[in-house]
Amino acid sequence: MVTGELKRRVDALWTEFWQGGITNPLTVIEQITFLMYARLLDINEARDENRQKRTGKPFQRRFKEDEQHLRWSQFRHLGSDQMLPLVRDKVFPHFRTTVASGTAFAEFMKDAQLMIQKPGLLVKAVNMIHELPLTEGDTKGDLYEYLLSKLTTAGINGQFRTPRHIIRLMVDMLEPKPTDVIGDPACGTGGFLVSVMEYLLETYTSPEAVIEEKDPETGAVEKIFTGDLLEEHREHIRSGMFHGFDFDATMLRIAAMNLMLHGVDDPDIHYQDTLSTGFTDKFPRQASEGFDVILANPPFKGSLDFEDVHSGLLRQVKTKKTELLFMALILRMLNTGGRSATIVPDGVLFGSSGAHRQLRQLLVDNNQLEAVISLPSGVFRPYAGVSTGILVFTKGGRTDNVFFYDVGADGLSLDDKREPVAENDLPDCLARWRARDPAEDTDRTSKAFFVSATEIKEAGYDLSLSRYKERVYEEKDYDPPHAILGRMKELNDEIADDLAELEDMLG
Repeated sequence: MVTGELKRRVDALWTEFWQGGITNPLTVIEQITFLMYARLLDINEARDENRQKRTGKPFQRRFKEDEQHLRWSQFRHLGSDQMLPLVRDKVFPHFRTTVASGTAFAEFMKDAQLMIQKPGLLVKAVNMIHELPLTEGDTKGDLYEYLLSKLTTAGINGQFRTPRHIIRLMVDMLEPKPTDVIGDPACGTGGFLVSVMEYLLETYTSPEAVIEEKDPETGAVEKIFTGDLLEEHREHIRSGMFHGFDFDATMLRIAAMNLMLHGVDDPDIHYQDTLSTGFTDKFPRQASEGFDVILANPPFKGSLDFEDVHSGLLRQVKTKKTELLFMALILRMLNTGGRSATIVPDGVLFGSSGAHRQLRQLLVDNNQLEAVISLPSGVFRPYAGVSTGILVFTKGGRTDNVFFYDVGADGLSLDDKREPVAENDLPDCLARWRARDPAEDTDRTSKAFFVSATEIKEAGYDLSLSRYKERVYEEKDYDPPHAILGRMKELNDEIADDLAELEDMLG
């Protein structure tokens, strides 16, 4: 549980970085991630040392005999003049040797650089991070999520974060299982993958294993889900379930740390341009066997050269637009029967180009398009006002009827402030989805209704909700023309009187 006190600590740490001259929010989080990693290495080393004392079994050390001074528990006691050169010139280079630990995150630490130049800032950051509860299973994940929430309130980098309540709606609609293989071809901070882990913990915790904790400051009670019913799947969850790709190394470090702190010890996170010619060659498992579930919010508005794009994608949809290429990629990555919920700009739903129509036809004719969820244009404010939708589909099969839902409100104001409001269609959207019935959901004046594949084909594969939704217009009583003319005459008389009075005043 992230209490008010813990939030104040994180806020204070954030402020120290800004006052120390590091103002890019992504850089701040990256540097905090590096220091968290240094502390976690020491925590795990101490844990293994204690286990060795009890059992007598050796383990692969992260710090050799002559490297003990590089451990967090050692250098955190140094003064500022000693700490900065040691951490910069010794500790960070040591990260390169931790690749032997076998985790994906260790791989990303090879290029880690300390951006903190002020000795005093490093000491304050180390002391503050030492006080954070990184050994507490549930709190450490919540803590990192709170840290990542700073991306939405601090500059342009907020574009990397999909709103968490929208992600959770998508996860709830797909209902992933603990045996699934989950992927995100543009994972950013790992929000979709983390949300799947949270869903699994909530879904696979027996009632007696739910722990309730009370916030000592607010009195609010928070439920902690232990996931006791996941025991037989722990190894799969630890290293085989979650797969993320991105071409921003900083985002990958953050995603890997985010998953580690949420209980996924060794996520499969790769630096990779997933649209490139080398993607399916470099990762044959993902290309040949496929994923069971893919959740994504791929980049919009991008454009690539044909020679840079995998030929298999171009065979599905001949285009340079990244939003269309990512949809083709997701279909390629899924195994037959695999499902996806993907955020797309509205243009994908009704764009008139040949490539747009080709993709929609591919979804409807060769796969099972299950749902089109229309989102309000303010969901991604203040960073983008673009209208978006969620496409839910299964690879293979056929489309008979498509579920449409018109989300008018998501529980937050649709302006740049994004403050909480009472109106929220997301719970109703999920409830209507779970109870969906093409025979019953026929009222097109409702927020939820079905449209047959035949009608969609006749409409040129148009998937925009406005094409099918029926609007109800209320009749209003208007005054008769003579009454309006009478009021206009009265207004003219008043204006004439005012002008006459003004002329008298002016002499």
